[in-house]
Formats: sequence, structure tokens, C-alpha cells
Amino acid sequence: MGPVDNHEQQLYGLGYSTAAYRLGEDEAFHEELGYWLWDGQEGQVLRCFLVPRGVTILAGGDAAAGDLSFSIAAEVGSQTYGISSNRFLDREFKTVRYELTVTIEYSNSFRYEEDTQLLLKGLSQPFHHLDSNTLRRVS
Repeated sequence: MGPVDNHEQQLYGLGYSTAAYRLGEDEAFHEELGYWLWDGQEGQVLRCFLVPRGVTILAGGDAAAGDLSFSIAAEVGSQTYGISSNRFLDREFKTVRYELTVTIEYSNSFRYEEDTQLLLKGLSQPFHHLDSNTLRRVS
């Protein structure tokens, strides 16, 4: 989509939805709905998404048009790239930081590495929920 004119800011974006299923199961165990956004003037790539458990994340980071790798992050309490949760999750499973690195490895693949950090009730240190994958184009 785009350009989206936001006063003097101009954004380009990609809307997406994701549903993840375990093999052999009919119900998704994870879903999200969001946007990838590019602000060329600011040199920022953004990902804003909602997980229908009551969590929203707006993550961002620096990136130039020709970069083959970029990282974005969000932190609870940030006024710009932040995380918001419902009361239950804030009390029991608070998401305190989100980090994502995307790397284009070859012309036919890209890889992501994601670290969602949760402060679980009763623990003093965050739990790191790690996820990574490589998408390869097949002919």
C-alpha cells in the first residue's frame, strides 16, 4: 500500500495476517494481524501488529533502502516503539521487550530471528521466547 500521506510523512506498507498451526491440528495456536511500514525520509522500518490475546506491538529500527539486514525493537513503556497489554497479561505474562532481525541471505531466501521477552509472574528475569526461520523460494 502507499504512499500513505501522514501530513509531511510518507509511508509505504504491507498489510498481513498470520496463523500458525501444529501438524495434525485444526486450530491455530498463534495468530496476528499487522503492517510492515517503511518511512524512507526517516530511514525507519516499522512493524505494528496485534496478537488477539490482548497485546499490541509497534517495533521500529533504522534501515536504508538497500540494506540486506535490519533489526527492529520495541520496549514496554517506550513512547515511540512500545508494547501494550491487557491487565491479565500485564500481571501474569508481561511482554517487556520484542526484538527482530531480518536478513536477506541470497536472492532466493531470507531469514528472521525473533526474541519476545516475557516477565512471568513470580520470576525476576525475563523468559526469552525465541523463534527463527528461513523462507526459501522454490522453482
